[in-house]
Amino acid sequence: MTGIPMQWIKVAENSDALLFNAEQIAVVTIAGQSYCIGRYKEQLFGFAYRCPHAAVPLSDGYIDTHGNVVCPLHFYKFSIVSGRNVSGEGYFLKTWPVECRPDGIYLGRTFTPGQGEDPACG
Repeated sequence: MTGIPMQWIKVAENSDALLFNAEQIAVVTIAGQSYCIGRYKEQLFGFAYRCPHAAVPLSDGYIDTHGNVVCPLHFYKFSIVSGRNVSGEGYFLKTWPVECRPDGIYLGRTFTPGQGEDPACG
């Protein structure tokens, strides 16, 4: 991603303001686009709201003990860090960095001038 500017968008005042479900996944909306924020081992990770295979909301899935986002429909697994499909089906989950700053929680998105922002798959 060298040379592609990162746009940081504040999504919450702090981690307590994120509405995590029992599976440690919260949904945030930026400009009408939904994103998931997952909490794993006290770290926050951003990933696409919809599964790249069946387009079901990943907020209905869960994060397993290995740090994989598990789709609720077919149980495909994706690394919460890299988006790699670790269960072998060949799909890739879009991921974004999340930063905890003194003034809030930020999701980083790439932005290519003239082309708009990266699609969030949902």
